[in-house]
Amino acid sequence: MDYRLELIVLPVADVDRAKAFYAEQVGFTLDVDSSPAEGFRVVQLTPRGSGCSITVGTGLIKTPPGSVQGLHLVVEDIEAARAELVGRGVGVSPIRHFADGAWQEGADPQHQPYASFADFSDPDGNSWVLQEVRRG
Repeated sequence: MDYRLELIVLPVADVDRAKAFYAEQVGFTLDVDSSPAEGFRVVQLTPRGSGCSITVGTGLIKTPPGSVQGLHLVVEDIEAARAELVGRGVGVSPIRHFADGAWQEGADPQHQPYASFADFSDPDGNSWVLQEVRRG
């Protein structure tokens, strides 16, 4: 039996603001923006290259806005990904890696998989981690 994670619902206070942030600043593809009933809206967005999407909306969940923490976006080149996001106006932390028992500035010098990280948050405080995994 396969179990595929395909959708994560993010709690946000302002759906249009979240839609603009994820589509225009982060660069996710807008898949759906539907309001099939009063008080119910679904906006689905997908990161480029991902099999998993996010949804923001109204009438979906009762979780407080900004309460989702630590979602990971895996990238092949963390320096390029960070530069792209910063260029789009996203506030991304400096890149860091863990070495000699402590966090160090910059990407892992050998670009080992799962070793380099940077963080950002959406306007509501839902947080994301960029994680470098070079495949190939």
